[in-house]
Amino acid sequence: MFQVRIHGRGGQGVVSAAEILSVAAFAEGRHAQAFPSFGSERMGAPVVSFCRMDDRPIRTREPVVEADAIIIQDVTLIHQVDLFAGLSPEGYVLVNTSRSFDELGLGEFFGQFHCDRLVTCPATEFALEELGRPLPNAALLGGFAALTREITLDAIDTAVRDRFAGAVGERNVAAAAAAYRFVTLAEEELVRAATD
Repeated sequence: MFQVRIHGRGGQGVVSAAEILSVAAFAEGRHAQAFPSFGSERMGAPVVSFCRMDDRPIRTREPVVEADAIIIQDVTLIHQVDLFAGLSPEGYVLVNTSRSFDELGLGEFFGQFHCDRLVTCPATEFALEELGRPLPNAALLGGFAALTREITLDAIDTAVRDRFAGAVGERNVAAAAAAYRFVTLAEEELVRAATD
């Protein structure tokens, strides 16, 4: 089973991101579930959403405590909440920012992790370019597909179009494709740096 935890704030599409990811998994013939966890239901409040994907039926309904991947939609949560609890050194981390992990004060913390599984991606910038609104969820799912290879970009596109009809869906698909390219290039640069 592959377990994902998505952190963000109310109004950023955190719940929608998990739902879209689960629909993408279904589109690929896998079993999936998605559900949120939040306290105050107001705009801007911290929100966590969970997604599980597996080739077999998923029986558990508990929150994801030990995540295989963490997506952080709002970088301002990094030093307010223990976002990385339960993440193993083999886990994946995708953060919505144009800053590096060192600039975020996380370079030393992530020293024990696999550097090829950690990436920052300016998803909000891609969303603004494509949608004209700071809603990074679809873009981050494109980046997630590139980083983990647990889901294809085609499946993400299908799920995004299912969720958002017409031009809005196409703009979100374009944002996801931009983030996918960005993360793919970042991964290629890491590989080149490691071999030099």
